Amino acid sequence: MLVTVANHRPFNMIQNIFKIRQPIPFSRKYIASAGAAVSSNSISIEKNGSKFTWNDVFQISSNNSSSSGDLTGFFQKIDSCNRGSERRSDFLPFVVEDQIVGYVHNGFLDQLNKFKEVFTYIKDDKYGSQFGHVTLHSALKTPESRTEALGDVVQYLGEEVIPGIRNELYPVTSSYGGQVYFSLERAAAPYFGIKAYGIHMSGYVERDGEKYLWIGKRSETKPTYPGMLDHLVAGGLPHGMACAENVVKECEEEAGIPRSISSRAIPVGAVSYMDIEGYRFKRDVLFCYDLKLPDSFIPENQDGEVGSFKLLPVTLVAEVIRNTQFFKANCNLVIIDFLFRHGYIKPEDDGYLKLLQSLRSGDCS
Repeated sequence: MLVTVANHRPFNMIQNIFKIRQPIPFSRKYIASAGAAVSSNSISIEKNGSKFTWNDVFQISSNNSSSSGDLTGFFQKIDSCNRGSERRSDFLPFVVEDQIVGYVHNGFLDQLNKFKEVFTYIKDDKYGSQFGHVTLHSALKTPESRTEALGDVVQYLGEEVIPGIRNELYPVTSSYGGQVYFSLERAAAPYFGIKAYGIHMSGYVERDGEKYLWIGKRSETKPTYPGMLDHLVAGGLPHGMACAENVVKECEEEAGIPRSISSRAIPVGAVSYMDIEGYRFKRDVLFCYDLKLPDSFIPENQDGEVGSFKLLPVTLVAEVIRNTQFFKANCNLVIIDFLFRHGYIKPEDDGYLKLLQSLRSGDCS
């Protein structure tokens, strides 16, 4: 059965020169050494616009014969989240307090070299790169001063260099739960190779021995991946928020799930990937949650980011992943993990262990 639901000082000169679309006042002191204009030769975020409808999704089960046991389509989806490994040597370690917290493309380093009071380039091989490493200026000794300085740099570079700025800070650490060296704008994380963490929750229903997944279709006005299929609930992990609390927050905002229900979500592990595209090096770890929902529950989006929801048989969702590009890329990994845990992918399937291992192709730490 298918169910439908549907305070810094202003710096106007830089705002005018670089045409920041939604300028935010910021401090003058860390950008004084920037000098020349920012190059427009930037790498934009992939925006996978999609024109498919729910009817196209429903056709998958009839247009594609059952390929249970063939894991090829799943491997392809995992590969699409782990591109560019051959270009890893183009990135220099980003080091803070003798810890590698990220990686910076040698081309993007040309941008950072304009900020002499923020970044320092050291040519050595101490951290495994023959081309040296990038660190922060020695005057930036506290997380607060680093956060302010990097924030000023991101706002100075603006949308033309770092698209999708949303004024949401991510903690910068060398590993999950470790020391937070500073916080960084979410959109900038891939440009500094910062490890980012998020939560993805699979909301499912059981009917007559069959499992169904609630799937969202992203709003067509979303700046990234508009109109693509997504989890019932997902979101980045902001600074200072525990995973469980973030699940509760995102459940309310994205699907109208009250705390009385969302607090029952079960942590079931994590998936990871490393994806290189242009100057961007995504090192993401996604904490996975399962939530068995009441049969009568119907999600209602609260923040305008989801266009509609459908309740789909897990077997259909598996075929959609296997045979289409309809899902936002990293959602594929989480759902494939769900298929393992709920017995839809079996040890008898050729490539079982290799596929299982590939769900954690990134640095899962």
